[in-house]
This record gives sequence, structure tokens and C-alpha cells, in this order.
Amino acid sequence: MKHLMKKAVKAAVFAALTTLALTAFASAEGEMAIGAGCTTGTSLRMRSEPNTSSAIVTTLNKSVAVALLDDSVPGWYKINYNGSTGYVSSDYLIIDQDNIFTTYGRVPEGTVNVRAAATTESESLATIDAGTVVTVNGLVNGWYDVTCEYGTEGYIRSDLLVLTSNATSGKGSSIVETALSHLGTRYVYGGASAGGFDCSGFTRYVYSAAGIDLPRSADEQYGVGYSISMANLQPGDLVFFSTYDSGISHVGIYIGNHQFINAASDGVSISDMDSSYWAARYIGAKRVM
Repeated sequence: MKHLMKKAVKAAVFAALTTLALTAFASAEGEMAIGAGCTTGTSLRMRSEPNTSSAIVTTLNKSVAVALLDDSVPGWYKINYNGSTGYVSSDYLIIDQDNIFTTYGRVPEGTVNVRAAATTESESLATIDAGTVVTVNGLVNGWYDVTCEYGTEGYIRSDLLVLTSNATSGKGSSIVETALSHLGTRYVYGGASAGGFDCSGFTRYVYSAAGIDLPRSADEQYGVGYSISMANLQPGDLVFFSTYDSGISHVGIYIGNHQFINAASDGVSISDMDSSYWAARYIGAKRVM
């Protein structure tokens, strides 16, 4: 989504005619996108309603692409990201002005057709299943311009695809989203529940929600899956460190952009792998998905 981040202008209100035209594409599966935006704030809270007192649906990383569903409420945008729908403050979202951008999209359920043109009457070039990830190149009249894994280029209706920040399977994205939903949870030594976590209790809890059973301790978790180099890290991978003791003594979940989420002394928080503290203590990474 680097294309969006280079824009210096603040979000502009879409023309009324554009909104009316796109509304005609709405279907029972969900809401059509009227545009795309890029987050500018770290740990940005998506809320259930357009106010700061409503429930937090999830939190978003910085520099991720989101689908814009509605811009009619002053100071707020209704968006969808990775299957979650809610509102974010317009102060932390830049709206793309030409609808040309690069990110990823995932089929959340069922099967969808990749069409030759942005219309349901056009030829189906391919059919892709739930969990499939495609590259999204832009938005055309409520349809995403996509490139599939083996090079097929076409269009998918925007309400049948959810934007995500990585090219991994839906499971990796799901793990990250679950982890982020527990930001701020307090640290509890030996804790492995939503009431409080230690580092390995947190990773075990999050992975369990995705149907993956991890061992209890950090060093035992380092013994499962297969090793991944730092250059090939993907969101959802486990990252390991040596902190208070020799060998593996801390674990977190990589979320992208050289950041990971972990249960540390200040609770569940996001840390920078490139910081002097964590870079000096990094041991390695494992992929278990």
C-alpha cells in the first residue's frame, strides 16, 4: 500500500454520484467498497459505532489497506478489513484518490468467480475457494482488479473479498487478528487465558483459537514447526528470544513490518524487532500454520 502512503493530501469526500452508482452493486453477501484507504496510526481501534465510547471490534496496524464502505459520518469512516467491519477516525486514514493500489485480498467463504470484466454478466475466468489469497491491484466500480496465484487477471466483486495485509493463508491473518484483539491484556505469570497471559500462554491461547495446539512453554514451542529466516517471516509466525535466561525464554507472534505482538511485563503489546533490545536477543522463528 506504499502508493497510498506517498499521498500528502487528506481524505476527500467522494462525489455523490459515485456513491449512488456503487450502491446499485450492493448484494446480500455484504457491502460493496466505494473506495480504499490506508491506515496511518499504529494500533488503530476499529469501533462498532462512529464514536469513541463504542466497543472495539479489532485493532489495525499502520500502513494497511482497508475497504471504504461509507464516508457519510463526519470524522469517521466505515471500513472493512480482513472480515471485520466497523468505524475508524478519519484522522488516521488516508483515502486513495485514484483507486490504484497494491495489497492482498482473501476469499472469506464459499467460492467466487474471477470475471473478465467488472460485471456479473462477463465471462468467468476462474473459480477460487475460501481461504485463497489474491493480489489486489485496485478498485473499479465496486469490483477489485485482481491477479491470482498462477497469473490469471480479472475482477472480483468487492463484497466477496476481504482485504488483508499479507499473502499468507487466512489462518495467518486470523492468528494476527486474534492476537491484536487482546492488546492491553495484563501480564500474569503462568497465565493462559483472556484474564491474563505470560508470553507462551499468550501464543498458545491465540494459536488454539485457530485450531492449532502448541506446547505450553516457549522452549517447547521452539521445537515444533519448521525454521523460517527473518527475511521470510510472515504474519502469524512465532518469533523467539533469549531474555532473562540462556536459550529460549520468550516468544511472540510476528505481525508484519518488523513488529511482533507479545505478552511482556507491561501486558500484551506490540514490539519492534529492530530495536536494540529485541535485535540483540533474537534467536529465530518457526512456522506452525
